[in-house]
Amino acid sequence: MKWSEICIHTTNEAVEPVSNILHEAGASGVVIEDPRDMIKEETGLGEIYELNPKDYPEEGVYVKAYLQMNSFLGEAVESIKQSVTNLELYNIDIGNNNVSLSEIQEEDWATAWKKYYKPVKISERITIIPTWEDYKVVSSDELIIEMDPGMAFGTGTHPTTVLSMQALEQYLEKDDLVFDVGSGSGILSVAAVLLGAEHVHAFDLDDVAVKSTIINAELNQVENQITSKKNNLLNDIEIKPDLIVSNILAEIIVQFVDDAYKLLNKDGYFITSGIISGKKELVLDRLKQAGFEIVETNTMEDWVSVIAKK
Repeated sequence: MKWSEICIHTTNEAVEPVSNILHEAGASGVVIEDPRDMIKEETGLGEIYELNPKDYPEEGVYVKAYLQMNSFLGEAVESIKQSVTNLELYNIDIGNNNVSLSEIQEEDWATAWKKYYKPVKISERITIIPTWEDYKVVSSDELIIEMDPGMAFGTGTHPTTVLSMQALEQYLEKDDLVFDVGSGSGILSVAAVLLGAEHVHAFDLDDVAVKSTIINAELNQVENQITSKKNNLLNDIEIKPDLIVSNILAEIIVQFVDDAYKLLNKDGYFITSGIISGKKELVLDRLKQAGFEIVETNTMEDWVSVIAKK
């Protein structure tokens, strides 16, 4: 079987929505080539292995995915192009938006993308490892999350996810009831359980995300503590959590701030990420308007996370 590699040259801001468009088009996973990945963090967090500079753009980001070459490929590509262009309607900077296609043999595709994934330490205690990698625990309190990068929504090493996990590590308390809104792969749900949450309710509007969360919960043996459900943000939810985490676009976060405030238990935390730096004030203003106290904001590259308290 032959596959076609589709490469979209876009911006950091557009990585998440472009990735989602590719998943909806049938891609089983995406590869993100960001030139900043070649810079190793001095803290040792988010450290990346050897990368080839020739694979990376001088500016912006390459988002790549693999689609089967069949009679529907042309139609699928045109649909992808249109969907990416439509992101501008939501004031998302899509940058160059150049789209290219190249043919790749199945035997090459099946293994070549694995070079992009190695164990990555993303917080003081959490290390993410791909399922095929052998990894020895470095310290007694280290928490290991196994991920299959061939599944949808990546591996959790994007700055927005790293910021979310670091916040969970700091603010989640033992036996908390947690909501993960826009759960994607479910990696934050898994992290919350490993960090001591009694139970996590993971909500996403995408069927693939719901299934992905279930699979990753089982992979990490925490399936009994995670309930994955298809739901539009917090609509029609009545359970009261101790902590809500949401790693999605700023424009979506502001849509359910009131629901988050209403549902959270007193002194509960609302951790938001997926916020490009230019949209920081939009989210801060909306949180304050709803009654939240801003505890802190954190930045990684062009991304911001906000921790708010009821």
